[in-house]
Amino acid sequence: MKIQRRTLLQFAAANAIAPTFLRAAMAQTYPTRPITMIVPFPAGGPTDVIGRVVAERMTKSLRQPIIIENIGGADGSIGTGRAARARADGYTVNLGLMGTHALNGALYSLQYDVLNDFTPISPLVTIPIVLFARKTISAKDLNEMVAWLKANPNKASAARVTAATHLLFASFQKETGTQFTLVPYRGTAPAMQDLVAGQIDLVFTTPEQLALVRAGSIKAYAVTSDTRMAVAPDIPTFGEMGLPALSYSSWFGLFAPRGTPSDIIGKLNGTVVEALADGVVRSRIDDLGFEIFPREKQTPEALAALQKDAAEKWWPIIKAANIKGE
Repeated sequence: MKIQRRTLLQFAAANAIAPTFLRAAMAQTYPTRPITMIVPFPAGGPTDVIGRVVAERMTKSLRQPIIIENIGGADGSIGTGRAARARADGYTVNLGLMGTHALNGALYSLQYDVLNDFTPISPLVTIPIVLFARKTISAKDLNEMVAWLKANPNKASAARVTAATHLLFASFQKETGTQFTLVPYRGTAPAMQDLVAGQIDLVFTTPEQLALVRAGSIKAYAVTSDTRMAVAPDIPTFGEMGLPALSYSSWFGLFAPRGTPSDIIGKLNGTVVEALADGVVRSRIDDLGFEIFPREKQTPEALAALQKDAAEKWWPIIKAANIKGE
């Protein structure tokens, strides 16, 4: 009887520690197959560009391909929802931004929790937003643009690409006393195509579209950052133009489904840190006009704090303005 009892105790102890050894083994061998990165917007937009730049460098460290899966729609909530439902085994990650992983929680009735159904991996970059316009608008600066909009109420159109752009255009209308139509788009790429074609008047989006400004295909009027961009020092800030309420900066971050083992999160975080330290990656991100987070901020905890801060700041504003997802 004593031998049987001892055997049972040894068996129970082995079972208790087995999951720990299994997790450790998984982390040591992970990854053994390709990883899917869900980008919740169409190909060609800023989210997709950042995802591909970072994934390409991460692939070298992980020695496995990272396959980009573009799933657009509903301010990124369709693709983000798919990521939330994925197995928490490290083989699905989700490139998110302030809109998808904070603002959408106040805009939509979601089947997942933007704050609690994901495990943060690392912040990637902060993003100033630029007000672009079709090239045939005659306004030479932002003041002339506002005057033109006031002289033509409800005749102009603006692309509503994400929750963030909806917020910015709503704030712009409130601060300037202008009125124009918001037209929903599934992503930045189709909105920019229509802007270049002159089928829409205004787009709020990220600075990588500055190449179109240099080519003379569109115009740029102001940037939401507190200071001018190094890549385009001739574009004034909204604060300089008398509209400090439009000072705003979004962010991109990498997430995994909730419950992904901490050892795997640590390994993924390490590869992100390596990617963001790579000279080629930094150069490409600088050219886009984005800013990489400082090394001490490239942590899961820092990304969780960004989510929390954005929700606390913007959810009350969204609800007070009665802004709904489209």
